[in-house]
Formats: sequence, C-alpha cells, structure tokens
Amino acid sequence: MTIPCNKTAFSSFLALMKTMNKYLLLTALLLCCGVQLRAQFDAHFSHYWALQSCFNPASIGTAGRMNITGTYSSQMTGFRRSAKTMYFAGDTPLPFGDHLHNVGVGLFNETIGLFTNQRLFVQYAFRTRNLWGGRLSGGVQVGMLSEKFDGSKVDFGDAEGSADSDPAFPTSEAEGSALDLGVGLHYNHPLFYVGLSMLHLNSPEVLLAETNEFQISSAFYFVGGCNIQLKNPLLSIQPSLMVQSDGVSLRTDITGRLTYTYDEKRYYAGLGYSPGISCTFLLGGTVQGFNVGYAYEMFTSQIGVGHGNHSLFIGYQMDLDLFKKGKNRHKSIRIL
Repeated sequence: MTIPCNKTAFSSFLALMKTMNKYLLLTALLLCCGVQLRAQFDAHFSHYWALQSCFNPASIGTAGRMNITGTYSSQMTGFRRSAKTMYFAGDTPLPFGDHLHNVGVGLFNETIGLFTNQRLFVQYAFRTRNLWGGRLSGGVQVGMLSEKFDGSKVDFGDAEGSADSDPAFPTSEAEGSALDLGVGLHYNHPLFYVGLSMLHLNSPEVLLAETNEFQISSAFYFVGGCNIQLKNPLLSIQPSLMVQSDGVSLRTDITGRLTYTYDEKRYYAGLGYSPGISCTFLLGGTVQGFNVGYAYEMFTSQIGVGHGNHSLFIGYQMDLDLFKKGKNRHKSIRIL
C-alpha cells in the first residue's frame, strides 16, 4: 500500500512512534494521508459460503425462501483495539413471477482502532426460470458507505507535534459518507454453484475532517462450491472456494466441510486454508431449526496461534407466502 503524506504530518507521526501503542500508530499513519488512501477494504468472513449476499447481490433468493443471516467476528484476539465485525442481512423472493424477483437488505459494521466502517444497502436480483438444469441470477446493490474517526480518544502523551499543532490529526469525531454500488452474477445448480461480483463499483470517495480522503478501491469476488455425496448416505462433503481481490492484493480461501445428516439434524466440521495468510477450523450444525457455526482463523504468520480470529454465524430460513391464510411454515437452513 502506497501512502502519500505531507511533511508536517509525517514528522508528527515520527515523533509519536515511541509513545503510541500499536493500533494508535496505525491510526496516526492513516490520518497523516492528506491526499488519498487506497487499500483492500472489505472484511473477510470464515463462513463466506453462507454469507454470499455480503459480497454478491445476485446470490439473494437462491434458497427460494425468506433467508436471515448474521455473523460476528472478533479479530486478532489479545491486541488492544482489535477489529470487531458484525454483519446482518435478510432476503426473500417476491410473491409473484415464480420467485423470479428477489430483494434483500444488509447492514455491516466494523470497528478497528478509532475507526468505524459502516455500510447499509438494499439489493435486487432477477433469476431465470431454467438454464442447463439450474438458475442464473443477475443482481444490483445500492447503499451508503460511512467512515468515522474518533479523534477525541487519541492519546499523544508527551510527544511533540500533537494534534493541537497539526491539523492533520482531528481532535473530535470526524465522519463522512458516500454512495456505494455493486453488481453480480450467480448460477445455482442442484449440484453446485458459482458466483462473480464486483463491489464498490463507483470507487467511492469519503472525505474526513476536510483534509483526509479515503478512496475505496473496487473489489472483485469469485465464489464456487458443490455437494459431494459419499457412499454412506449420512455423510457428504462440501468443498468451496473464494477469491477476493482489489486489483492490487489477492486472497484465496479453500474450504472443505464434512457434513453428517440424519432426519432433520445436520452437523459439520471443516478446515479452511488461505495461502500465505491463515488456516481455519470450523464447527456447526442445526439447533432447534437455526443453523449455527463457529470458526477460528489461525494466522500462519508471526502473529501467533493465540491471536487469531473468532467468528460466530447464525442463519434461519422460512417459507413465506404473503397471500396465504394462517401461519407461515418454518424450515431450517440448508448448508450447501
């Protein structure tokens, strides 16, 4: 990541290096950029196969039922001001056109250091009736992206070049927002699925404190997976792959889950690997109609085994007919 900085802010940053902790150093480095900041922006989710609506608007409605998902992640455990990420979404087919029209909504919130990243968006996807035994969907996403920085909590200690003498460091809460667009394609077959999408299509720019500008790079996603039934009818394997890139950096995740299914009960255990980044351990299943999962991402770098990411996932699906009398029928989510 290349960060152009003005001389005054850079000298202030050097003076602060010996007095500020690790995450406030990161905050200072980000704020000293009076011109522009470009980096891979989106958070990564260990349960990406179940949270595809987060990065592909065309994936909504593939279950044919109302689908509600949520996840919470605590990253780099043990470090002060480490990232905390939350995502909540819901989508449903509209009750006309044989479920060809689908709508969804999502809310994303992440805090890291003194920064808060938020996204609120709505989605629409149109699905074909039948194409090679499956259905092809095209989707669009429109939302608002918000960035906040709480300058009142910056502790400069006794360092020279404090915020009072350098306008590059806000001393109060700074906030900015911008329009955020996304598009995607998704093909869902009874045996497999593939998706291709692009977020931050318009490369939104967010201005903080009138001097610090964030430009969010467009992000590209590819996801695919399938279901492999073993000779034992109770066991199956679900391999999946996700590739994420902003045109500069690239992340690849390869995941495999072994699933045990009996009656309406379903349990799984899995492993994930991201080359050069981490290994992930996964456990999950159905609990009273809810699909729940836990993941621990262990970094393969020098960060250490005990400073990984903890993730919790929950999902629920239900049949919804707005024109049907009586109660809607509820069904637990299926994991592909």
